Amino acid sequence: MTNYTTKRLGVMTSGGDAPGMNPAVRAVVRTALERNIDVYAIYEGYQGLVDGGSYIQKMNWNSVGGIMHRGGTVIGTARCAEFRSRSGRLQTTRNLLEHGINSLIVIGGDGSLTGANLFRQEWPDLVAELRERGDIDQVTLEQNPYLTVTGLVGSIDNDMVGTDMTIGADTALHRITQAIDSISSTAASHQRMFVVEVMGRNCGYLALMSAIATGADWVFIPESPPNVDDWQTHMCQVLKSGREVGRRDSIVIVAEGARDRQGNPINAEQIKQILETQLGEDTRVTILGHVQRGGAPSAFDRYMSTLLGHAAVEHALSAPSDGESVLIGVRNNRITQAPLMQCVAQTHAIADAINAQNYQQAMELRGGSFQDSYRTLRTLVRTLPRPPKPGKKTLRLAVMNASAPSPGMNTAVRAAVRLGLDEGHTMLGVQDGFNGLTDGNIVPMDWMSVSGWSAMGGAELGTSRRIPEGRDLYAIARNIEEQEIQGLLVIGGWSGYQAASRLVRERENFAAFNIPIICLPATINNNLPGSELSIGADTALNSIVEVVDKIKQSAVATHRCFVVEVMGRYCGYLALMSGLSTGAERVYLHEEGVTLRDLEADLAQLIRGFQHGKRLGLLIRNENVSNIYNTGFMCALFEEEGGDLFEVRQAILGHLQQGGNPTPFDRIQATRLAAQCVDFLVQEADKPTPAGSFIGLTEGQVRFFNLEDLPRMVDNAHQRPKEQWWMELRNIARILAQPEPHFIKDKEAEAQQTVR
Repeated sequence: MTNYTTKRLGVMTSGGDAPGMNPAVRAVVRTALERNIDVYAIYEGYQGLVDGGSYIQKMNWNSVGGIMHRGGTVIGTARCAEFRSRSGRLQTTRNLLEHGINSLIVIGGDGSLTGANLFRQEWPDLVAELRERGDIDQVTLEQNPYLTVTGLVGSIDNDMVGTDMTIGADTALHRITQAIDSISSTAASHQRMFVVEVMGRNCGYLALMSAIATGADWVFIPESPPNVDDWQTHMCQVLKSGREVGRRDSIVIVAEGARDRQGNPINAEQIKQILETQLGEDTRVTILGHVQRGGAPSAFDRYMSTLLGHAAVEHALSAPSDGESVLIGVRNNRITQAPLMQCVAQTHAIADAINAQNYQQAMELRGGSFQDSYRTLRTLVRTLPRPPKPGKKTLRLAVMNASAPSPGMNTAVRAAVRLGLDEGHTMLGVQDGFNGLTDGNIVPMDWMSVSGWSAMGGAELGTSRRIPEGRDLYAIARNIEEQEIQGLLVIGGWSGYQAASRLVRERENFAAFNIPIICLPATINNNLPGSELSIGADTALNSIVEVVDKIKQSAVATHRCFVVEVMGRYCGYLALMSGLSTGAERVYLHEEGVTLRDLEADLAQLIRGFQHGKRLGLLIRNENVSNIYNTGFMCALFEEEGGDLFEVRQAILGHLQQGGNPTPFDRIQATRLAAQCVDFLVQEADKPTPAGSFIGLTEGQVRFFNLEDLPRMVDNAHQRPKEQWWMELRNIARILAQPEPHFIKDKEAEAQQTVR
């Protein structure tokens, strides 16, 4: 038996596969190697632990190359009845000790993580038993008294307490949203009803969020069954009313674990029969099934899983050997740690509440954000707004876009209009941004005027980058007075914020501007202060990642290096996060700049890599990183000096980053922020000096900032915030993507082995 005095890590995936597991495995392996720690992959999950032998393999830097874009898990997963027995766990202990592994990083669901924790608890006794049997020596016993277990949650259901998002949930939401978007078009063509069943045995996250993202007409989730006994008739009445007001399609989403108040299951086929019987409608059922698990992971699942894998290794190396098992998750857009079994217990408590028909408790345990989303959805799915309450004050609120178009603008407008109308307010749409506000191009919006906008890219109201000044201000003030506008929502980017700020500063000169004004961040550049994530940035990032995946396939086949130019102006968010999500070996940011010496070093690294068998080079460049060393210059330099080793091509992605339908994340966040903005306008309208503010998501929380503080929060010359949270991730991206020194070292070792 070989003895080891240092930690050796094992990484495994278990339970159902989830998109994003491969980026997590890659991050674990490369982070460990960067820390000079041996790391082993356990193939086929717990079955591989029990069987040992070739199922436990030492990994090198290149063992995890080229796997970020792949769905599922390349190291496999399998159920294992033997591990549930003590004899199976005893054999597992022996297999791990044979490789000196005394720390496990487990990527799986609550069952897999619970099994790992039980194994950790039994480890001292199992090691002692192996010693008594003579299977290990005394030194091995003394050097491996404890097993460290670190858990990452791989589950498309997003059903684990302790993390806001589980690995794979965002990708599953992408699959569902894409499917329902496609179904909606055929449903509208034939005026049909569709019932779509999605996964979620004890968690309605996928059903709820996909309903918000797609503009579905009805949803069933396990945590909150229909609140009326005769829900069948009530549902049919609502859907029938929708047809009467002009809806051509009706989409009902049902989670696989949905039930009524008495705990009886509600399934897609049952709903179909109800609709056909009571409404006489042609109804079709689509059960998405395992398509929700499949395919390439989304950009979010790639970079989140990467960060989780990196953090898991850091925890495994620093945690006390006899410490409790820990869950590494993401809370409020930050990587966090929590006691594993506490999270499992709280997760089981939700399932227990559902089974006990204590649905109020189940909703409370899901958290405030889940409950807010459910309340918002219940408003959005109404056929028409509720009648105004007698005596309730109503307002005239205007909604507009400003700055460049950004995916998710239409979603935000739809949510704001419907939520405002449902409260009895008059909603006005300003067309063509501040051009329309200046020219008086303002139209009333009704419930159906925003029908179908949830899934639409672009900006149906139009937009412009105009910042009003001089005569514009007089015209805007006159139009606000004539239209009796009592609150203004500006959805947009940098110029939209500047324009709104200008109106607030001019209040002393124009009394009409003394109304509440709120800006909602919507720009693919993600360069606005007060918000870590702007609406549209996630869509742009996914567009980049999808294109780069195709570019990599082309490049690896022909020994090429690609220089990919992405948008962002002077803000490096898209460049850095796309680099982190695609495994690009070099990312050029305006925040860091680039010199000729940098390019020489990068060129030397490329040449060494291709000389040792490298087949692909990928460099991502922010569009404004340098006026001199532009994309064409870089390509020419690398092409000339690379000689016959590799070809160089450029890919300037351009406006495709602004196009396309918004991702589920952008749709959900647009809806969430729009709801907050409407509430803000209503609350501020009665104040003598209503606020002019901008809203944002900061560390996962919705916050409001005064527009008067805008100048101190930004680097105005470069049109970006002074605080950029993503720059904290720069070093992680650099470590995990580097081909050096491990790439060369591995190749040289292989060459020496061949000579021997």
